[in-house]
Amino acid sequence: MSQRRKFLAFATVGAVMCTAGFMPTVSQAAGNSEGGEKEGSYAETHDLTVADVKSINALNARGLAVGQPGKPRAEFPPGASSLFRAADDRVTPPAEPLNRMPDAYQPYGGRATTVVGNYIRKWQQVYSQRDGKAQQMTAEQREKLSYGCVGVTWANSGPYPTNSLAFASFDENKYKNDLKNTRPRSGETQAEFEGRIAKDNFDEAKGFKRARDVASTMNKALENAHDEGTYLNNLKTELSNSKDALLYEDSRSNFYSALRNTPSFKERDGGNYDPSKMKAVVYSKHFWSGQDSRSSSEKRKFGDPDAFRPNQGTGLVDMSQDRNVPRSPANPGEGWVNFDYGWFGAQTEADADKTIWTHANHYHAPNSDLGAMQVYESKFRNWSAGYADFDRGAYMITFIPKSWNTAPAKVMQGWS
Repeated sequence: MSQRRKFLAFATVGAVMCTAGFMPTVSQAAGNSEGGEKEGSYAETHDLTVADVKSINALNARGLAVGQPGKPRAEFPPGASSLFRAADDRVTPPAEPLNRMPDAYQPYGGRATTVVGNYIRKWQQVYSQRDGKAQQMTAEQREKLSYGCVGVTWANSGPYPTNSLAFASFDENKYKNDLKNTRPRSGETQAEFEGRIAKDNFDEAKGFKRARDVASTMNKALENAHDEGTYLNNLKTELSNSKDALLYEDSRSNFYSALRNTPSFKERDGGNYDPSKMKAVVYSKHFWSGQDSRSSSEKRKFGDPDAFRPNQGTGLVDMSQDRNVPRSPANPGEGWVNFDYGWFGAQTEADADKTIWTHANHYHAPNSDLGAMQVYESKFRNWSAGYADFDRGAYMITFIPKSWNTAPAKVMQGWS
């Protein structure tokens, strides 16, 4: 074992970074874990030190600070190339010529992988169009992108994702039945058992479908609506026709206020307060349930069965208590990542398993031991499988201007 790995093996850390393309799903760097298989952590696999993990934590904290509600939007003074002046090893990917084609890369095992610069070239060819004209990715967009998985969603959606309109699917009856009629596995504690049963009763495919269906309803309501009042009336009519429980959400709820709270809706070169110029799109977040510092250590290690469950009528998930806290280590040397974001957009492919989710491994640090950022384009099954770091998967709706092309109807994996 290298000196760097020895250093990490005796430290217990919660890594705050995005999941890597082929990383192990259970972090057990220092030996066997109760009820689990022996696998390396992301940190051990990639030869990271505690200092590396602290850098990742600090970097993500700065990224989250930009996205906090009420904070002023980042400004770019002349000559500035970053959102923050704080020293870190994150690097903004350089600009790519607009006329340079991407290098070829192909999917393998449900995922296509490429370097961030090549993704920028593909983005410029496929997703950059504003009002039909191809655009070079701006310094601000490349800055956002450099933050890794959340950066992909950030660069494509506009603002840092707020996750305020989230959906999931949880089978309450099956969960209760499983608790009553099954027993813990050999060596499994009661807390592990309850956390596992809760996780198993979340259905990501159904959660994704719910978000897509609601986004479709919203998009129907946006058509020919030139003011917010008309949009809301249209939305309530659509919900009433389909007997959707969202109809009865409070008028001040995140559901009904989502459009007006979207920055690009108010921008002159975006929606300009005209709902018909906007469209509802989808992205996803994987995260850990046991985030409450007041809860038992067992819940922080093995999951909180009661946390982040969707409303059984609407499918809405209250994300207000999501603090991006990673799973607590149960054994020396464990390090769990805290979230993974995937960008879906507005694909029209009916078969969920054929849809493409764009995400990344970690922030871009080509001059450090962490290394360069890679971008992944994953099929839904690959994306939704998640990792042992996560026991929740929510599917979010946000809005972007129709004049943007970051959420086209068809997305292809790789580049030929």
